[in-house]
Amino acid sequence: MSENAPVTASESGSTTRRQLLARTGALGVSIAFAGNLTELFAGTAAAQTLGHAGYGPLVPDPDGLLDLPEGFSYRVLSREGDRLRSGEGPVPSNHDGMTALPGRGGRVHLVRNHENRADGRVPVPTVTGLTYDPAGKGGCTALTLDRHGHVLSERVAIAGTAVNCAGGPTPWGTWLTCEETEDRAGTNGYTKDHGFIFEVDPSNPYASGAVPLTAMGRFQHEAIAVDPKRGVVYETEDAFLKPFGLFYRFLPNQPRGGLGTLRAGGRLQAMRVPGVPDLSSIQEPGASFGNIEWVDVPDPLAKQTPIRLQDFGPKGITHAQKLEGCYWGGRSVYFVSSFAHSAEGSAADHYGQIWRYDPTERRLTLVIVFGPDTDVQLPGESPDNICLAPSGGLMVCEDGNGAQHVYGVTRRGEVYAMARNAQNLGTPEEPEWGEFAGVTFSPDGRTMYVNCYTPGTTFAVTGPWRK
Repeated sequence: MSENAPVTASESGSTTRRQLLARTGALGVSIAFAGNLTELFAGTAAAQTLGHAGYGPLVPDPDGLLDLPEGFSYRVLSREGDRLRSGEGPVPSNHDGMTALPGRGGRVHLVRNHENRADGRVPVPTVTGLTYDPAGKGGCTALTLDRHGHVLSERVAIAGTAVNCAGGPTPWGTWLTCEETEDRAGTNGYTKDHGFIFEVDPSNPYASGAVPLTAMGRFQHEAIAVDPKRGVVYETEDAFLKPFGLFYRFLPNQPRGGLGTLRAGGRLQAMRVPGVPDLSSIQEPGASFGNIEWVDVPDPLAKQTPIRLQDFGPKGITHAQKLEGCYWGGRSVYFVSSFAHSAEGSAADHYGQIWRYDPTERRLTLVIVFGPDTDVQLPGESPDNICLAPSGGLMVCEDGNGAQHVYGVTRRGEVYAMARNAQNLGTPEEPEWGEFAGVTFSPDGRTMYVNCYTPGTTFAVTGPWRK
């Protein structure tokens, strides 16, 4: 362990690496937990379940795709380079954020991001009426599954966007896909400015089209979460180099929601935590701050200056490195800072934080800190996408070095390995594995869907989730 590694919890509240390996049998795991998950699930359906410590050791997959605990199985729904069932072209590369939305007759709509940059291997096919910028290689594809989990259709949902990283579902059944870039027209061959959010209707993509929601800001978007009561949309900014990103909220002019209502505009604001210019400086789980302030963004379109560099007045604004996953649970919004490195300008080091903001109390609380254990020197294991699990805890996609996992975190603060990517992109001597992304559950909680980023693969995992 580095002398500068952060302290993440008291000894009584942490899960050591040795304990974790003993429970899961997963070699190379190096994620530590600090904090208490009880408040994450208060008032939610997940709070009614037990959330025991995992499902046992991971069993090597003889097909070399996905290692799971005994009793679980997977189905490959879609794979990069295969033909889209619509015939529009090949399945695009770089599978990233994803959601599962209910359809009629027990059907499920999966909406999947493709984080293709200008040099993306397999671009999202351009389709008339669904393409924003013909030079953009990113976008979304939509899969419709029947009640038994079989793929009925697979098609382009939006094309011509760039670096579609994550996003989030809306209460009215659409997906907000986010561009994680600030490239302007003329950069990388693009014909239009990028860095926007787009709304996608998976059941009828032509109803949503390819219209940027400009009032929601132009920056390196990562994820969003919608307050179902107030209609407020919270947004994270993934900036891993200084100046770091901000945490935003969008106050829509039509807060009741519905397809297309976000185009009516609204106000974009950034969060200010009084006396805390950098969230990484807060290291103790349970630390809480009241009277959170929201400051209007001077220029949401960032016509001259990136938003995180704009003038927010003499009090400044609160930054954080690598803001990523975001979701709504109970009466609060939760968001992730995947890591913070003091060597890159952060106030302190950590390998992942999960924050909770309660808009009723205007209170921000640090709920979880992930970090390197005292007997480990493996850097980079950081939480990325997160979602609530039927077991009563979280599922967390790892984004780091070495073997890549989907981890479960129970309400008691126990960490276990749920899945491991078995697809080696390197050599036996120097193995390399692609990260996981887009973990989400079917509306009935019986199936976990998750993407392997490279090679782009979408899995459906079934098993004894409520064991």
